Amino acid sequence: MATASPSSALRDPGAALSALLRSAPTVTTLAERFGGAGHTLALVGGPVRDAVLGRAGNDWDFTTSAHPDDVEQLLVGWADTTWDVGRDYGTIAARKGDLHVEITTYRDEQYDAGSRKPQVQYGTSLEGDLSRRDFTVNAMAYDLATKTFVDPFGGLADLEARLLRTPVAASQSFDDDPLRMMRAARFVAQLGFTPVQEVVDAMTAMAERITIVSAERVRDELDKTLLGAHPRAGLTLLVDTGIAAYVLPELPALRLERDEHHRHKDVYDHSLTVLEQAIALEERLPGGGPDLTIRLAALLHDIGKPRTRRFLDDGTVTFHHHDAVGAKLTRKRMRALRYSNDVIDDVATLVELHLRFHGYGTGEWTDSAVRRYVRDAGDQLDRLHVLTRADSTTRNRRKAERLQRTYDDLETRIAALAEAEELDRIRPELDGNQIMEILGIGPGKQVGEAYRFLLDLRLDRGPLGEDSAREALLAWWAARDGDA
Repeated sequence: MATASPSSALRDPGAALSALLRSAPTVTTLAERFGGAGHTLALVGGPVRDAVLGRAGNDWDFTTSAHPDDVEQLLVGWADTTWDVGRDYGTIAARKGDLHVEITTYRDEQYDAGSRKPQVQYGTSLEGDLSRRDFTVNAMAYDLATKTFVDPFGGLADLEARLLRTPVAASQSFDDDPLRMMRAARFVAQLGFTPVQEVVDAMTAMAERITIVSAERVRDELDKTLLGAHPRAGLTLLVDTGIAAYVLPELPALRLERDEHHRHKDVYDHSLTVLEQAIALEERLPGGGPDLTIRLAALLHDIGKPRTRRFLDDGTVTFHHHDAVGAKLTRKRMRALRYSNDVIDDVATLVELHLRFHGYGTGEWTDSAVRRYVRDAGDQLDRLHVLTRADSTTRNRRKAERLQRTYDDLETRIAALAEAEELDRIRPELDGNQIMEILGIGPGKQVGEAYRFLLDLRLDRGPLGEDSAREALLAWWAARDGDA
């Protein structure tokens, strides 16, 4: 999707959008089909906003007076393929060449007090449809029939001022669709916008209303907030308005009261700083980011602290085992938000291991300990490197530099051992079939016990070779029988 520069598009959005549509002549053909059948078609929402901002995009969202059955008929002969992405919500999608379009009937929707799904009613006008959109910056359109820019709620001015405002009263907008409160945080994080006070006040007053929205929809908005350019700002809005207390209560819980001697850090502020520092280090990861897993792990790595905080007699504060407790809390919260098992496992693993490096001291770990560190991290080792480095938020420059040098040393040792021993493929020299043959046993738990013995031996001593592994296995088996 070609776009004009933001400054020129803000001055003359109609010209910018007209130029945009000239770059996609098949869209004009589509508009002619709708017009010939007596229906309107307008480019709307995010694509209009992004075009005016000078942001490139590949998707085209349209709104129309035609109902879904009519839309499907009008797409026949134009689209290469069509599919139903939400007929109940009036949306039909299509693809023509590289062009992906979604066409939605004018609509109005709202939630019943106890419902998790919005009730959709078809609307009758473009302006009516725009009035039910979440924010004014998304309530702009370009009418393809009249070739005019439509902005009844001042979205262009808000876009230029980078303000987040609702087309109708914020309380009405959020009552109609409470998920819009999460979207407010997303747009703050993605676009760096500032919500007007009315929006903040309505979010605060209506925070509990978010509980009627499905966990999947909440999770999707949370992910988009985390993956934005300014996630801290979006998360702060959720916490300050009380919405986070319902969707991610572990985050505001990190706002621990400081003890009178100020002996521990502000855990909430620390966690957001770790998130920002992890983002700055994402270039170390394959693909270079944005990386949802590392951002979730950075945000959640200390959520075990409130449960484990203890004040000692000397006035110091401890958080013993907050890594293990945090991993359990992470799994519980992420399951509630309907994350996939793979993502839950990866994030929980990082939370559980985020303190492991601090046992490294000044390099006293044996090669065996380094192997175990790599084995336990598994395919999350690169992310664990990032999380551990990001977790240093000390203002003591000398201490920070010492921690970074120490971790540099650990990474160097891991690389050297990896080159020598293929650490990423650590396994015993003998597999299950060989174990059964050597010990003369069949499948069962004894094979698993023997395998774990050999794996521990491999981690402790490094590569052994099959002959030495066989001798060690037989000695272990004989001693085991003797104990029995």
